[in-house]
Amino acid sequence: MSWIFLFIAGLLEVAWAAGLKASDGFTRLWPSVFTLVTAAGSFVLLALAMRQLPLGTAYAIWTGIGAVGAFIVGIVVLGEALTLARVASAALIVIGLIGLKLSSGH
Repeated sequence: MSWIFLFIAGLLEVAWAAGLKASDGFTRLWPSVFTLVTAAGSFVLLALAMRQLPLGTAYAIWTGIGAVGAFIVGIVVLGEALTLARVASAALIVIGLIGLKLSSGH
């Protein structure tokens, strides 16, 4: 169950990052509310996951899902640049996340 909590927490991190962008520096009400609610949910689920998972593994995977997810949202939704160097860098993050999962023992 901890891995499910962690995965959902990572997805919520992507959501709050996108909301933060849409909030325009917290100057737009509903994107700001969305950002705060999804951030709170992400932190709660991360905390629940950390009951069973090692700190370093849980935190790295949470931020990794957020980083790669935000990278994908930026490209697909916001039209940010898709370059070989950016894709290769994101792929290295994913490889690291897989390595952490496989070596966590949970």
